Amino acid sequence: MGRAFEYRKARKMKRWASMAKAFTRIGREIAIAVKEGGTDPNYNSRLRMAIQNAKVANMPKTNIENAIKKASSKEAENFEELVYEGYASHGVAVIVETATNNPTRTVASVRHIFSKYGGNLSVSGSVDYMFSRKATFTVEPVADRDMEELELEMIDFGLEELREEEGKWVLQSAFEDFGNLQKGLEEMGLEMVSSELVRLPSHTKELSEEEVEDVIKLIEKMEEDDDVVNVFHNMNEDE
Repeated sequence: MGRAFEYRKARKMKRWASMAKAFTRIGREIAIAVKEGGTDPNYNSRLRMAIQNAKVANMPKTNIENAIKKASSKEAENFEELVYEGYASHGVAVIVETATNNPTRTVASVRHIFSKYGGNLSVSGSVDYMFSRKATFTVEPVADRDMEELELEMIDFGLEELREEEGKWVLQSAFEDFGNLQKGLEEMGLEMVSSELVRLPSHTKELSEEEVEDVIKLIEKMEEDDDVVNVFHNMNEDE
């Protein structure tokens, strides 16, 4: 297996390695979710997702409740979701999703990282068309349930793909069907491990091991920034 494959395997673990940073980012997810759809997770699918991810990160229940309460108060910070597009070295397309209360600081930081590691920040729409937004859920397998039967049952909830990955079941839908698929999983009583909104490239670029290293340096540095939530790219990670 190549460096890109190993990076893909370790990326999430590295991103959430610092519990303090994980809690900060989840707090921002909760704040944005509350701002969009209110404080009741029964009627706010995005808040349910944020709460689920908080549990996965072992965030205490009291912390979650306090984050929701804070997000609905008059003193709540106004976090914005801003998306930046650009290119890493060797022509790799990159999308950076951020949650920030200071856009000036965030764009300066993102631009600096692109520049320092051989890339460049581009204009909105320059690489977005190369990616499709998807909702992805990871659930615990059920011993007495057949995957093919589950797939048929979940199609009505927007399921596009069901696969097994590292001993878990991974379900994917279009971005617009996130709430529907989440509802379906809950109705089926399946135990959700995690959920996320991702951007999948329509095509990937093949790079040499040395070129992969160049791109990974930029991505890892970008993910270390507190304002950055996700980084997506079209570098081939299957080698």
